[in-house]
Amino acid sequence: MKTKVFKCCFWLLLIISQIFHAQIVIKNKDFSFGTTGRIGAGYSPNADGKTGRQLNLNNQGSLGGRMDQGDYVDFLPAFHFTPVVDGDSTKSTKIDMQARLSFYSGGTFLGNVDSKSNQGMIIALPEAFVEARNIMGSDWDVWAGSRWLRYDDIHIADYFYFDDHSATGWGARHKNTRFSMFFPAVIDTASTNSTPYSYTNVISGTKNLIYRQREVFILEQIIPFKNDIHKLKLLAEFHNVEKSGDNSMEQYPSDNGWVLGAKLNTNLKTKITGSFNQISIRYGNGIANGGDSGNTQTWRTYGAPDEINKTYKGAYSLTAVEHILLNLSNRWSVNAYAVYTQSKGGSNSNNKAIDYYQREIFNKKSEFNSGLRATYYFNNWFHILSELHFATRKDGNQNTASMTKLVLAPTIVPTAERSVWARPHIRFIAEVSRYNNQAMNTLYSPFLQQSGSKRFGTYFGVRTEWWIF
Repeated sequence: MKTKVFKCCFWLLLIISQIFHAQIVIKNKDFSFGTTGRIGAGYSPNADGKTGRQLNLNNQGSLGGRMDQGDYVDFLPAFHFTPVVDGDSTKSTKIDMQARLSFYSGGTFLGNVDSKSNQGMIIALPEAFVEARNIMGSDWDVWAGSRWLRYDDIHIADYFYFDDHSATGWGARHKNTRFSMFFPAVIDTASTNSTPYSYTNVISGTKNLIYRQREVFILEQIIPFKNDIHKLKLLAEFHNVEKSGDNSMEQYPSDNGWVLGAKLNTNLKTKITGSFNQISIRYGNGIANGGDSGNTQTWRTYGAPDEINKTYKGAYSLTAVEHILLNLSNRWSVNAYAVYTQSKGGSNSNNKAIDYYQREIFNKKSEFNSGLRATYYFNNWFHILSELHFATRKDGNQNTASMTKLVLAPTIVPTAERSVWARPHIRFIAEVSRYNNQAMNTLYSPFLQQSGSKRFGTYFGVRTEWWIF
């Protein structure tokens, strides 16, 4: 009898579970698999070893042109679905679950590895998040996780210049208003930036590495006008880092900073659609005076702290950007940019100062970068790209280092689209750069650091670039 009762209960529970399971099954799941990347071979005939090296100035990343930039490949798997509540499609919520697998070259080429070694390859997971959009048919979006949250960029310089908030956090948006919180932190701060997050705690009697959290509060507002021809984006940030614990071996004070900025996007009327002009200005104060080396996140604090109070009170960074794209005809497109940055750390010094790790680092810098890419559409599938870049950087009281670079890149475009955004590209690249005396004498570029003091740098390569979503 007990056996029959047990069997009946078992089958009843199984049926009930199937009924409830059927009610929450989502049948409209979609899976997408995107990818972006840039990879290929490079060759510098007048460098030691002749291995292709980037010609740009140090501490500027891809400002100065990105065609000779190192290899990377990203894979973006994602699930998308829209559950319907009570059969009412107007109350649906669009849900995305996305991750990003990133592979970067740490040496020569990304593919130069075998089954016995992964030397020269860096693997990362910069994105893993869930986002719910138009919740229950409303104007509300919300997300949480880690993501690359960044918007307009100067593509020919790979420079996300205004609102790159890529980090771990959460955010909400209602129509044109967005609020976010981010919690960037790294343990190995000695090799990354000058604001220490990690400290050694001895409260338990043993040494334990603990890191204090930076909190970043961000408010963004978009104001469209003139039938959306213009869009003005306003940006405000507040940063705070708590002091190190009372039982820590290192004593770091609490610190804070703020950011204000404005960016104007304008759609331009040309013979071919898609032309625009973007202009922005951003000012960061205190520990929010980042960034450097081609990164623009404001939490990448620049310079050294004050010698006495060890904070970044009085530190600042001002960045102004102009970026324009003109699709002049079905034969020509022109893309140009100019970037000016001036930054200073918390120390009073205009040259070098001592940071938290007792290193002597530069406490003030100024940069100016400009560039132009002209795209000639020889036919639908064969485009000729030509670029001219000029880059300068002044560290402290040193003389200004400068580089001028000329690029010619005949390009095969398999999609047969006459557009600056058509991808994939297969490029045949030829570059030559000229350095001034300061850049030569200080070996102020990856190329010069490998080849020694030379007036001219060269780079030849066959490389591909793509993005598929």
